[in-house]
Amino acid sequence: MLVRFLLYTSAGTQNSAASYRSGRSASWIFNSLLPGLIVGVILRYGTPSTSGHDKPFSCSQEDRPFTTLLVNVSGKFFEYTLKGEISPGKIHNVEQNDMLRKVTFDPEVFFNILLPPIIFHAGYSLKKRHFFRNLGSILAYAFLGTAVSCFIIGNLMYGVVKLMKLVGQLSGKFYYTDCLLFGAIISATDPVTVLAIFNELHADVDLYALLFGESVLNDAVAIVLSSSIVAYQPTGENTHAFDAAAFFKSVGVFLGIFSGSFMMGAVTGVVTALISFFFTKLHCFPLLETALFFLMSWSTFLLAEACGFTGVVAVLFCGITQAHYTYNNLSVESRSRTKQLFEVLHFLAENFIFSYMGLALFTFQKHIFSPVFIIGAFVAIFLGRAAHIYPLSFLLNLGRRHKISWNFQHMMMFSGLRGAMAFALAIRDTATYSHQMMFSTTLLIVFFTVWIVGGGTTPMLSWLNIRVGVDPDQDPPPTNDSFQVLQGVNSERRNRTKQESAWLFRLWYSFDHNYLKPILTHSGPPLTTTLPSWCGLVAHCLTSPQVYDVSRCSLNLQLLMNFL
Repeated sequence: MLVRFLLYTSAGTQNSAASYRSGRSASWIFNSLLPGLIVGVILRYGTPSTSGHDKPFSCSQEDRPFTTLLVNVSGKFFEYTLKGEISPGKIHNVEQNDMLRKVTFDPEVFFNILLPPIIFHAGYSLKKRHFFRNLGSILAYAFLGTAVSCFIIGNLMYGVVKLMKLVGQLSGKFYYTDCLLFGAIISATDPVTVLAIFNELHADVDLYALLFGESVLNDAVAIVLSSSIVAYQPTGENTHAFDAAAFFKSVGVFLGIFSGSFMMGAVTGVVTALISFFFTKLHCFPLLETALFFLMSWSTFLLAEACGFTGVVAVLFCGITQAHYTYNNLSVESRSRTKQLFEVLHFLAENFIFSYMGLALFTFQKHIFSPVFIIGAFVAIFLGRAAHIYPLSFLLNLGRRHKISWNFQHMMMFSGLRGAMAFALAIRDTATYSHQMMFSTTLLIVFFTVWIVGGGTTPMLSWLNIRVGVDPDQDPPPTNDSFQVLQGVNSERRNRTKQESAWLFRLWYSFDHNYLKPILTHSGPPLTTTLPSWCGLVAHCLTSPQVYDVSRCSLNLQLLMNFL
């Protein structure tokens, strides 16, 4: 079984790598899903029963809690956990599905092993200029939009559940909080296929930034929102009724976890930047520098989880901070290595998750497929996405200099795919009837949106007349001499970015450029030129010597250019 599983994983990776090398960057997801589906069918319908009733054993039962059984089998002790009652007619099915249980992963593996590199890479590979130029809109879509989508989907699905009760299609308990949890899970968008096609065709950079930024922050919001809904525990006999105190407690949990995770990630990124700032001799040991960068980044996740926050959210903001500050302090070789390392980890992790989705469709043993619930979920997702995109876009256009056109809004509406994050959130808890139904429905939604919606991205771009082949006008890779050689170009881009951005970001941009970057990196203007004169001693101590060298070379270069 292990050999077959490794072969399936290897085949999926090879197919993905082949499509990636051939330039068809959007097709690797389809190639990842198919091997999982094929192996899942083989394991589900092609494996023999593993019955062991014909083997005689001498067994004695020890006194243990009723949920745990300690069995002495021929002098060896085995501990078993009670998961539920098995009727006599289903014993053969349990024996036959023994292999299926072996290929089912612990859901925590996704959150602790696979998701961190995916989320960190999203933050570390962020194209900062276009992201921050649309920061206000991205935050609105990610926070307000996700909350609106969650509550609309949750309330619509609660109506579907009531309808299922009336027609006798519901055989278990399904509470309002379960519907809200499903809304939070399925609100996690993952338009990886669409973004891959956008990147391949060089679609409009603002549309790309809006979709990418929304999906990155949306995942973080969905994780914390689902945790807050789980923490909703009203007092009294009916633990699923509305309780104002419990509601505001959940809101407090959301704000506390998100802000704490944000601070944890940002602080860890700043600490890493300071280490790379002061220990400049690490440049002589790029392998050690890369290893330290990786360990500090991964420790962010572990530290946040140990403190009761959400590690995935902390890793996201750590990646953004590392890209903004620490990356400038690394040696040229370490910059290349860290980029490639996290790109490979992201590729392998996401490829494995999509492959495992295909496998889980057949190996998960507690699927509950309800046609009414599935149809209702698709309708609720469509309406939730529409209520998320169009009203917020209208409000945002009231204050935006560059309006979000109707074609952009239609494309964003179309691009609301569900993927790895929704799957990981759904599989994390499948202990109850309602959660099993939510997981099965989520799996079908992911397959449909990835295959149907993802495959229709290119025709939709043509039909909506959205520009492709656009020069992204990306900033050059930051180097120690970028301030001296490209000062005029960088100043022009900084001014253009500041003019195009919201007033709040303009304030932050000035503060960051004049004070934070000179303190945390070897680039930017010296603090002696940005701080008041009475802070001269402090400014001289905090400014890197490399900055003075860069500034002098920049001045000489500018004088030479003026002379010529």
